[in-house]
Amino acid sequence: MSLLGLLHDYTIQNVAIGAALLGLISGVLGSFAVLRKQSLLGDTMSHAALPGVCIGFIVAGAREMGIILLGALTTGALAALVMLLLTRNSRLKTDAGLGITLSTSFALGVVLLTHIQNMNNAAQGGLDAFLFGQAAATLRGDLWIMGGITVAALALVIALWKEFKLVSFDPEFAASLGMPVMWLEVILTVMIALAVVVGLQMVGVVLMAAMIIAPAVAARQWSHRLEGMVMLAAVIGVSGGVFGAVLSALSRGLATGPLIILSVSSVVMVSLLLAPGRGFVWEGVRLWRGRRRLRYQQVLTTLYRLAVHHADPVFRSEQGMLDTYHGHRTRAALRQLQKRGLVEWRSAPPDEPGGAKHWVLTASGFEEAKRILDSLGQEER
Repeated sequence: MSLLGLLHDYTIQNVAIGAALLGLISGVLGSFAVLRKQSLLGDTMSHAALPGVCIGFIVAGAREMGIILLGALTTGALAALVMLLLTRNSRLKTDAGLGITLSTSFALGVVLLTHIQNMNNAAQGGLDAFLFGQAAATLRGDLWIMGGITVAALALVIALWKEFKLVSFDPEFAASLGMPVMWLEVILTVMIALAVVVGLQMVGVVLMAAMIIAPAVAARQWSHRLEGMVMLAAVIGVSGGVFGAVLSALSRGLATGPLIILSVSSVVMVSLLLAPGRGFVWEGVRLWRGRRRLRYQQVLTTLYRLAVHHADPVFRSEQGMLDTYHGHRTRAALRQLQKRGLVEWRSAPPDEPGGAKHWVLTASGFEEAKRILDSLGQEER
């Protein structure tokens, strides 16, 4: 099937739209979770949503998406609130609270799922797909539910933008201004639970954590402001979701959910490697330049100290002596200093026996070395 034919396919349209909605809400809300250092919160709530899925099915007696998602939202938000209470009112750290809540909730969900499978209810078919997602089963009615949740979450972010921004960066200062920090954190937590609910059908409870974190992590490498980070995370989430959905349609037999996660994760890897000023490649280049500059400065200051020690600004230093002093070859560094006009490769005077060439500081090299040593002295003081 051609790409144009795929875009007119009803099922693929549903999957692509659902993936776009998931990427949009995940990118926006995941940015706040990453900035609040609660990246595992999405993992906890996604696993905690499984008991809600099972309870919703038991209450409805059938695979009613609205009731199932409501149950998932309830248990996911409840688990997150329990985690907040544990960390605020006990000595548990955030990671320990997340771990306890995640494991307990997921264990309860597995028990309930096993119970449902033993009920001999014909409507239970496909319920276990919520573990890893079943994007192809997305219906147009499901999209209306997902779209409504996404619009509600984005509207709340816009309405409370300043408050969320301040709480994410400096909750103590927000509390000093009289803001209800705890309630704002609760609202943010419940909204992340909304994002988890939107993604259950697409990627499942196991992979949903990556969808919450990945777009925000990628955007954080490229942006220095919250506004830019949130917008870029939304774009990355939507693009990765749609690309993964289309790739799954082109590659028959490959699951949509994992391909969506891999698509977004590939953007994360590229961002970690190539983001200007923050990527590993840029950091490696910066370190290499810094080490090279340090070698040049060490050789230059060595020539300066020799000149000062001998009370001769044009004291001639042998290449072999410099190599021995530094413990490695210094010719490359000296050549670079020569190109910059800081040293000269000067011949010995005619009346001197041997007539070998030596390295000599120029006037600008002498002043540059003096400046470097003066700045180091000021730092030490």
